[in-house]
Amino acid sequence: MEKTIVIEELSFQYSKSKKVLNNLSIHVPKGSIYGFLGKNGAGKSTTMGIITGIIPITETKKVKIFNHPIDQLYPQAFSKIGSLIEFPSFYPHLSGLDNLKYLAKIRNSKTNITEILSLIGLENEAKKAVKNYSMGMKQRLAIGGALLGNPELLLLDEPVNGLDPSGIIEIRNLLIKLNREKGITIFISSHLLSEIEKMCTHVGILQQGALVFEGTMKELIESNSQKNIELTIKEPKKWITIIQENYGVVAKQLNENTVVIKIDNTLSTADFVKKLMNDGIEIEQFKTQEDLENLFIEITNNI
Repeated sequence: MEKTIVIEELSFQYSKSKKVLNNLSIHVPKGSIYGFLGKNGAGKSTTMGIITGIIPITETKKVKIFNHPIDQLYPQAFSKIGSLIEFPSFYPHLSGLDNLKYLAKIRNSKTNITEILSLIGLENEAKKAVKNYSMGMKQRLAIGGALLGNPELLLLDEPVNGLDPSGIIEIRNLLIKLNREKGITIFISSHLLSEIEKMCTHVGILQQGALVFEGTMKELIESNSQKNIELTIKEPKKWITIIQENYGVVAKQLNENTVVIKIDNTLSTADFVKKLMNDGIEIEQFKTQEDLENLFIEITNNI
């Protein structure tokens, strides 16, 4: 599979006593939405800075975008790359339309701004002053600015940070739309695991400057050693202790009629539920929880 971003065994440090990246390797497939996860201080922002050329490195051949080392890429490739690394700045008294026109003029871009406003869902708010935009609208406008020049790659650092739930959903849907309709490869650094799970096709998990997992979202979920089964049953208090003692599993009551049971990922959920029913437990419904947050903790703690 063709790769848009490839980093091979890159190490980086700001000083002799502060090593930030340790033999980091990343492979971002073309056409993917790649979620870049890591705790604070793991090296996400440094990696973003290196990819965008903001942070200079000496080992330039270890970082390739569109199959070219970054020292051969910039500034010519800026037209093929859109980025949103920090919170966007706009002229608040100008409209969203005029802000994009100004950006397009600076970048000498001939992109159809009306089409971009439609794509980011701001066509009806185009003439409104940006100072009257919500946080979500400003973030969508910033992504619109990053789309000037019709880029093949979008680099986004915490694109939903600080947004309310409706704003988060707007950005998520926009990014999925850009990926599916425009074929744009999207590289997202985020700490919101639930959002990564909902929008990303691939994921890389960074810990202490090194990648501890890379693969598809499906492969990440399958790598979990345990899974949670959520059961709706009658008299959960009566059954929790019996379930734990008879099956050697951890069970806890989630609410009045719901119990969550943690079992080995290799076990069949259907078979396990069938055994519970054979023991007399009246199960009204069940489902498997894919808990990305617990999985993230498990992976980053097992190093």
